[in-house]
Amino acid sequence: SVLVIGLGVPDPKGIFGTTSGLQDKYGEGRVMDMPLAENGMTGIVIGASLNGYRPILTHQRVEFALLSIEQIVDQAAKWFYMNAGQQNVPIVIRLIIGRGWGQGAQHSQSLESWFAHIPGLKVVMPSNAHDAKGLLISSIEDNNPVIFLEHRWLHNTIDYVPTNGYKVPIGKAKIVRKGQDLTIVAHSYMVIEAIRCSEVLKKQGVLIEVLDLRTIRPLDTETILKSVRKTGRLLVADNGWVHFGVSSEIISIVTENIFDRLLCAVRRIGM
Repeated sequence: SVLVIGLGVPDPKGIFGTTSGLQDKYGEGRVMDMPLAENGMTGIVIGASLNGYRPILTHQRVEFALLSIEQIVDQAAKWFYMNAGQQNVPIVIRLIIGRGWGQGAQHSQSLESWFAHIPGLKVVMPSNAHDAKGLLISSIEDNNPVIFLEHRWLHNTIDYVPTNGYKVPIGKAKIVRKGQDLTIVAHSYMVIEAIRCSEVLKKQGVLIEVLDLRTIRPLDTETILKSVRKTGRLLVADNGWVHFGVSSEIISIVTENIFDRLLCAVRRIGM
């Protein structure tokens, strides 16, 4: 019942290699290219999901999905609620974010906070290959529409990935470095930078706790608050713009719930 549809899916480069060989293995009836009609194709995969399929719609850039924002926001996100829970829209929309050589301003954005703002959408942002596989399987099996955002720089990283199937739970953050002096909350590529930061500061005797969100909607508030209660300090590393972004939401949650546990003002970094 799983379909993979997207511009360039059967291309030899396979969208950073992520779809290479899939059409040869599963056939043209399940792995297919699509025309330059993002809005129309999103409507088609929504319709397919309502008829027993679990489509994965893949865009080579997050900006391409903006042409289908009405379908995502007004149809996919709301269908379950408009039908009193009688019908689900189990689709996954894979989007590439981040900057890179040769890309203009219209192909260099990180728009995760747009999608996270919409009730009915789940928004997943892995920071490594192991979590990417586990979260993708969880996203495919989820009965809700899932926005699956991948930073282009992460496609060049290497990680241990078991060949067997496994799931990483949606909505559960992970402590990737333990510490007691400062909590750094990050997601996607900024987790890599946060880990590098913790390694540098460790040589100076500063122990950093690095928290990988993995999912920004639903947000694992419990794990964030537990870490900041322990360290008393918070730095949020954002992939996108700091204004009205993911970092803004995390800081609001912390200051609204455990302001009295903070030893100093919280800080955020981003664009």
